[in-house]
Amino acid sequence: MRKIIFATGNEGKMKEIRMILADLPVEVVSMKEAGLDVDIVEDGTTFEENALIKATTIHKLTGDLVLADDSGLEVDYMNKAPGVYSARFLGEDTSYDVKNQYIIDQLKDVSGNDRSARFVCVIAAAFPDGTTKTCRGTIEGQIGYAPAGENGFGYDPIFYVPEYGCSTAQLPPEVKNKISHRGKALEAMKKVICEYLVKNGEHIS
Repeated sequence: MRKIIFATGNEGKMKEIRMILADLPVEVVSMKEAGLDVDIVEDGTTFEENALIKATTIHKLTGDLVLADDSGLEVDYMNKAPGVYSARFLGEDTSYDVKNQYIIDQLKDVSGNDRSARFVCVIAAAFPDGTTKTCRGTIEGQIGYAPAGENGFGYDPIFYVPEYGCSTAQLPPEVKNKISHRGKALEAMKKVICEYLVKNGEHIS
């Protein structure tokens, strides 16, 4: 096995994913690069359910090892919204500039720890032998008072990490990948993939 399909069309995600999985002895390709144009209905109620829906849908079409993620922002003051609906929050075609400003506006009278929030990411794997596995990663932080930073994507500009004194959009990519929800979930999944490869006779250097 020399290819893993990651079930996403998000180039920002693919850039992070390739950096984190760079030491795996396999090529990681997007759905587009794999020649797949599939409309997947994400109707799960948890990050795990949605990630598995994506991974298993593409696996059934290709037979390859397929990874997928479902991730989102949970804002405690907003009862953990937008949560699993983060990508579709305020409408699928709504820009993240609008989404980010909306969340900041919702918290205009809130300060300190009451602005607590977290990013959640679940990576699902659908293996060629039909088995599946999920790994979850989180990063705790707060909603900033204004968007800041040019790195990252999505809600990164408003997610403030107190330990670093900046938003995740202000972190260098290599630092963000070590501490982020996606980085943690992918590192856990990388171990699972390596075990699978070894079990199936693949050489891991």
